[in-house]
This record gives sequence, C-alpha cells and structure tokens, in this order.
Amino acid sequence: MADQSYLNWPFLDAAHRDWAAKVEDVAGGLTVDHSDIDAACKTLVGDMGAAGLLEPTSSDDGLFDVRKLSLAREILARHDGLADFAFAMQGLGTGALTLFGTDAQKAAWLPKTRAGTAISAFALTEPGSGSDVANATMTAVADGNDYILNGEKTWISNGGIADIYTLFARTGEDAGARGLSAFIVAPDVPGFEVIERLNTIAPHPLATLRFTDCRIPKSAMIGVPGQGFKIAMSVLDVFRTTVAAAALGFARRALDEALTRVTTRQIGGAALADLQMVQGHIADMAVDVDASALLIYRAAWARDAGAPRVTREAAMAKLFATDQAQQVIDKAVQLFGGDGVRSGTAVEMLYREIRALRIYEGASDVQKIIIARQTLGAHNGGS
Repeated sequence: MADQSYLNWPFLDAAHRDWAAKVEDVAGGLTVDHSDIDAACKTLVGDMGAAGLLEPTSSDDGLFDVRKLSLAREILARHDGLADFAFAMQGLGTGALTLFGTDAQKAAWLPKTRAGTAISAFALTEPGSGSDVANATMTAVADGNDYILNGEKTWISNGGIADIYTLFARTGEDAGARGLSAFIVAPDVPGFEVIERLNTIAPHPLATLRFTDCRIPKSAMIGVPGQGFKIAMSVLDVFRTTVAAAALGFARRALDEALTRVTTRQIGGAALADLQMVQGHIADMAVDVDASALLIYRAAWARDAGAPRVTREAAMAKLFATDQAQQVIDKAVQLFGGDGVRSGTAVEMLYREIRALRIYEGASDVQKIIIARQTLGAHNGGS
C-alpha cells in the first residue's frame, strides 16, 4: 500500500480524504484488456462514469476542485496509466465548457461526459505549432450563421474515439494569440476525418485530424471571438497541476515496487535493502515523492482557495514532479536489474508511461520559461 500520510496535510480536508478512499476503491476494481486501446478507453470511461468518479471533471457553475482532480489522477496513475489518461481527458476535453461555456452548451455535453456516455478531446496542437500555440494556422472563417473550418490538428488524445472535440482555430481578429477562438465540434460534421493514428511507447488513442470545409454553427463557439488563447491557457492552468499528480502516482508505484523488491531480494545472503547504496536510492526516491506532493497540493490548494491564476505554482509542480518521477522510476528499474527491463513488468511499463508527461501540456523547458518570466517579473515589479 502506498504511503497515504499526505492525506492529512493541511492542503486537504475530510471531504478530500473521503474522495481519495472512494477513488482507491474504484481504481482497484478497474480491469480492462489493454490489447485494444480504443475499446479499453471506452470501457474505462463508462465504468468510471457509472461509479461517479468523473463528477469532478466538469461543473455547471464554472468551478473545479483541483485537489479532487489531482487526487484522482494520482491514485488512478498508481493503479493503471490508461485509467488516468481516460479520466484526465474527460476533464481536459470539456474544461473550456466548464470555464467559458454557455448554459446551453454545458447542458448539452457535461452531463454526458460526467456520466461516461460521451468521450471528450482537446484539439489544440498542430503539425507546426506545439508549444507555440499562438502560431496555430487552422482557420475558422465566418460565413453567414456558420464558421467554416480548414486545417489539421495532431497528437490529439482520444482522437478517433471522442464524441466532442474542443477545437481552437484562427478567426483573425488580430495576429498571433489574439486571433484564436474556441469551438465545440462533433466528429460527424462533414469534412472531418482522422488521417493518422499515432503509436507511442505507452499506447494511448492519439490521432491526426483533418478538417476540410467543415461547416459548424456560430453557436458552437465557446466564449467570444479572439478569446481562444485565453481559454486554452485557463484550461491548462487547471489541468497542468493534475499532470504533475499523475506523475506522482507513477512515482509512488515505482517506489512501492522498489521497496518490495529490495526487502525480498537476496544478494550475498542479505536483503538488497541492507546495502547502503540501495538505501541511498530509496532515500532519494522518498524525498522526490514527498517534495513533488508538496508542490502539487500547494498549487491545487491555491487554485481551490480562489487564486485567479496559479500559472507559476502549476508550472513548478509539473516541472518538478514529472522530471523527478522520471528519476524515481529509473532508480526502480535499476534496483530490479534485468527484470526491470523485461516487457510487461510494472516498472518497465512505468518507464514508458512517464516520458510523455514531460512533454504534453507544456514541455519541461516551457515550464522553466514560465517560471523564470514570472519570477523575474515579480522581482522587477517589487512584489
């Protein structure tokens, strides 16, 4: 059993401890065949929705409980990386609706995604613009009561299986970031096609999408014209902390696996755990896990406490937790020796799962830029 003493930290209250216990109970019963990733994700979303686990992924009042989201992702990731992915995308994919959607838009989709009867996706990245969101080139041209979409999106999680896509396109109110808008797009619109499924070291449903003269009503816009960049950043401001929490879940699992290994594996007539070098690895892993948790739940608590933006705190949490989880998992693989690189073992799967978290929703290098700019700005402004 992973350490749960952090649940008594002042960042969390009794409701969060009850929530963690519920997630732990449900996560332990989620069993799916990963040989068909699309089917597995659909099953996971349905099962989590039926169990009430998707409730915090959206809200009708425009508020998130980021601590609940983070706890869910941490616990799910510790049990099954694909379950964490399926949970996370239900929130990320509809985050724009929770924060900026109309009552009608929310009523049409959020009850379905919370129930697990509709799968959502967040279509932001393009072939020529990943971290540089403001450089997006996909267009949405006004035509009467409609917009006409043209362009491509890539590395889209749940691409090909989603029932609703939150999509960002250039409406041209201004250059760069100020010329983007956000839309709701269903995959049955004529001109929408999945042109490539993307295979990765940790399999997830990912795709490149093409939009050719796709006509959608103006009522599909989320927020107002030119607000797309603000909407995207606001959504990431919430969910970036939860990416860190998923990394923490992977790290906790790696530490648990390593502890079992070193206390049961014999070398020279003694347990591995008796060796000082091994104890040094375990100490480093434990420090990284706790330090990550502190940064994560500080950022989540600050957002839940009413901070309008937690960009710096979330960036610190994501940078540190994802980078250090990589180190924790690497140490676990080392402690397992040859068994650590055997396909299908827990630490080998964790090794593949963690790598993408240092890239998506803002690569580690981007987080450093964010942190540096905000730190320098605070110093220059004297606050």
